[in-house]
Amino acid sequence: MAKPLTPKLSPNAPKVRPAGKADFRKLAAMTDDEIRPRRVGDPNFTGTDWSQASIETAGPIVKTAVSIRLDSDVIGFFKDAGKGYQTRINQILRAYMEYQQKKAG
Repeated sequence: MAKPLTPKLSPNAPKVRPAGKADFRKLAAMTDDEIRPRRVGDPNFTGTDWSQASIETAGPIVKTAVSIRLDSDVIGFFKDAGKGYQTRINQILRAYMEYQQKKAG
């Protein structure tokens, strides 16, 4: 039985950008006049005028190191999704907290 072929990594392999990913270097080199026609028909472009927008800043959120016991399949689920699993757990807990706070009052 033949071994399955495995792809070889080459230092000279062309860089392929995944679909939906922007080439920010190319975009930064473009002028506004080059960009405007490309956004016509873009469902993500809302046409919002941001010239009068202001930014409200909140104080920094202080993180507290804690130790909790989680079911192994729960922590495995988050770790399997890759780097940033603690951030994802925090986001889910925050969403639950905000939902409960909104529901209460």
